[in-house]
Amino acid sequence: MMLNDMTNEERFISIFKSKIRREGSEKLLDFLCSDNSDFFTAPASTRYHGAYPGGLLEHSLNVYDCLCDYLSRPRVREVYGLDYSEESIAIVSLLHDLCKVNFYVESTRNVKENGVWKSVPFYTIDDQLPYGHGEKSVYIASGYMKLTRDEAFAIRYHMGFSGNEDANSVSAAFSKFPLAMALATADMEASFFVEGQPDKK
Repeated sequence: MMLNDMTNEERFISIFKSKIRREGSEKLLDFLCSDNSDFFTAPASTRYHGAYPGGLLEHSLNVYDCLCDYLSRPRVREVYGLDYSEESIAIVSLLHDLCKVNFYVESTRNVKENGVWKSVPFYTIDDQLPYGHGEKSVYIASGYMKLTRDEAFAIRYHMGFSGNEDANSVSAAFSKFPLAMALATADMEASFFVEGQPDKK
């Protein structure tokens, strides 16, 4: 099957199985594919990037593509010295938003369109595991397989300075664990450019 012929779900599973071989990873994939998880159908947000069914899956793949591209740049490899295994790259990008599994629920609200009230669907949050954002993704992934320190810090701080974290902590994490900065960069590129399609001025 050609890459372009794959659905997002098929592509995710293919990358996961071919790149991530760590003990316990197969059980994590089983969970994501099970009826106990909405990973493949969940949105990525309530109203920003990926606020539609399958948005979380699409975003995870976009971050993977953006991170692979960033880490393949000669300057990043030769000047910055960033060099990570294909497994680590797949783990941090594909799993950075595990915190959003079973996190959003569909609801409806009334909106006035052309002077007429109409009930429209929208997503709202129902957090059954209020453990933060990046730290929650680390917690979920770590329940299935062991993460390296680089991977754990990258996932934990993937929101960078746009999250609720203390700025000094983000700066220290980026300095000590450059994969965290690389993942945050890929996450922003995917969110704002690949998915957000900002207005061209």
